[in-house]
Amino acid sequence: MRSNRATMRAGVSMAATLPMLAGALALGIPAAHAADNPGRDTLAGTKPAWATAKADKGATANGAQVSARVYLAGRNASGLAAYAKAVSDPTSAAYGKYLSAGQAQARFGATKAQVAAVKSWLSAAGLKVTGVTRHYVSVTGDVAAAEKAFGTQLHNYAKGSRTYRAPAKTASAPDALDGAVLTVTGLDNAPHKATHSDTLPPPDAVFKNSGPFSSYYGSKTATTLPDAYGKKIPYAVKGYTGKQLRAAYGAGKYTGKGVRVAITDAYASPTIAYDAATYAKKHGDAGWKTGQLTQVLPDGYTKTEECGAAGWYGEETLDVEAVHAVAPDAHVTYVGGASCYDDDLLDSLSKVVDDHLADIVSNSWGDIEANQTPDLAAAYDQVFQFGAVEGIGFYFSSGDNGDEVANTGVKQVDTPANSAWVTAVGGTSLAVGKGDKYLWETGWGTQKAALSDDGKSWTSFPGAFTSGAGGGTSKTVAEPFYQKGVVPNALATANSAAGNRVVPDISAIADPNTGFKVGQTQTFPDGSAQYSEYRIGGTSLAAPVIAAVQALAQEARGGKAIGFANPSIYSKYGTKAYHDVTDNPTGSGLAVARVDFANAFDAADGLLTSVRSLGKDSSLKAVKGYDDVTGVGTPAGGYVESYRRH
Repeated sequence: MRSNRATMRAGVSMAATLPMLAGALALGIPAAHAADNPGRDTLAGTKPAWATAKADKGATANGAQVSARVYLAGRNASGLAAYAKAVSDPTSAAYGKYLSAGQAQARFGATKAQVAAVKSWLSAAGLKVTGVTRHYVSVTGDVAAAEKAFGTQLHNYAKGSRTYRAPAKTASAPDALDGAVLTVTGLDNAPHKATHSDTLPPPDAVFKNSGPFSSYYGSKTATTLPDAYGKKIPYAVKGYTGKQLRAAYGAGKYTGKGVRVAITDAYASPTIAYDAATYAKKHGDAGWKTGQLTQVLPDGYTKTEECGAAGWYGEETLDVEAVHAVAPDAHVTYVGGASCYDDDLLDSLSKVVDDHLADIVSNSWGDIEANQTPDLAAAYDQVFQFGAVEGIGFYFSSGDNGDEVANTGVKQVDTPANSAWVTAVGGTSLAVGKGDKYLWETGWGTQKAALSDDGKSWTSFPGAFTSGAGGGTSKTVAEPFYQKGVVPNALATANSAAGNRVVPDISAIADPNTGFKVGQTQTFPDGSAQYSEYRIGGTSLAAPVIAAVQALAQEARGGKAIGFANPSIYSKYGTKAYHDVTDNPTGSGLAVARVDFANAFDAADGLLTSVRSLGKDSSLKAVKGYDDVTGVGTPAGGYVESYRRH
């Protein structure tokens, strides 16, 4: 499962794409003085792509209310980006020379004078300052005041079947502020939120897997079911556990001891401590020590019904249990957002950075790139850059809808995984055999065909595409330095001759048909709340697994933070550090048989039997070398050990 932040935030399919980010904005640098707007500095990207002349429905009423955040550029935005690169690059003299949170703020954060000037400007325009953080000044007020402050009219625009407010031209700030403003968010009021895809069953209603199962890949063959790809196929595994994943990804003797891992999601599961402890005991994981699992939560929650708060409990449960299963001695801090909206998710990320709560941050949520506006991209990138200079690495799931065409009608990647400042984690189907032996992996991509009524064939085999690892080439983010020379030119230049960011960077188990077992308190049909277990997948699994492997690598490194890992990850490309994953590792088609309860709980309403083909990810292909399903591959036996030498 992967929580798709804002995949549904507009309630409509988004076909529009964003223009290529200017290099300055992509690095978090305020735009330059605009010749056509004397005395003002434009804030690039603040007019969304969907606010077109054709969609314009006229001016927004002056008295309508606006809530906005004015993000602060800090005292040296270009210096922040440059230092973030230098400390993350193994070939740089500054590699690993991280700053404390206080040092980073003193060197790159906004000055008191800048904050005072921004507040004064906003107040003078008639806006009310409602909050000040290290990163932004929040304001409320009417449309007339917002128009005065940001030098643009606000109009209503048709967006799909709905109408939303947005700037009629790019917003700006007075040049007297001398570049103190990075960007402003909130001038458009299209929903910016996260939701869940159906890969993760909702924890507010119980979900169970029906058997038969394999205990390891291939242990139980579906002898009574039709052949697939010319042979009998195995039943899906019951769900891998930590012992099997640690063996597959070369954990060795390492346990993540002394390493801090943070997890961000929205809301917080009220039963997480009990569920995580119960799961660890049942599956032979090390018990949780006192204080090993902590939560950092907001004062209150909002939009719980709109965001489906209970649906996020399962996300937190998966993330926490997966990290502990692979890195059982790592300290885990869960940082919950007040809602599924971008503002609140950004606050969670910022809290990790401001208080340096961890060195490794797992994030199993995202959005389609077409829904990510450049103003939000700049705000996210600034947080990631602050994290990099402190030695904090962010890991984002790449998505569960392959190239997104089936989901949105447009081939595109997901965000924030598309950021040049995060590690995008793709997904695989994993075969772990008898004795916890790693057999092979394919790129995660599922085609599903149901058993025919007479039980003698698979209907329309191999069936339709249902889900797969997200990947592809960004339309908005320029090619980062660490991908050059590794990512094939045909991928990098798919959308621009100058080259763009390609996703993902690295990958791990994601296919729910070769998935991970989790344990969670759920509501049963009789209304009782009980602990129960089920198999789960998605790049929501891949992200915490890779975060946990990074915790092992950091331990191997003597505890020294890896920080933003991409330059290091790519520097190991082509070595024994990785399994080079392809879609056809055995030379013939691969599939598993899966049996599900029709009512998701028991056999009272019958069973649904299907065949799930592996390695069939939309238009994306896992091939030899780097590819846009699995990146450089998955961690092999040499990956964790390779960090001992760096």
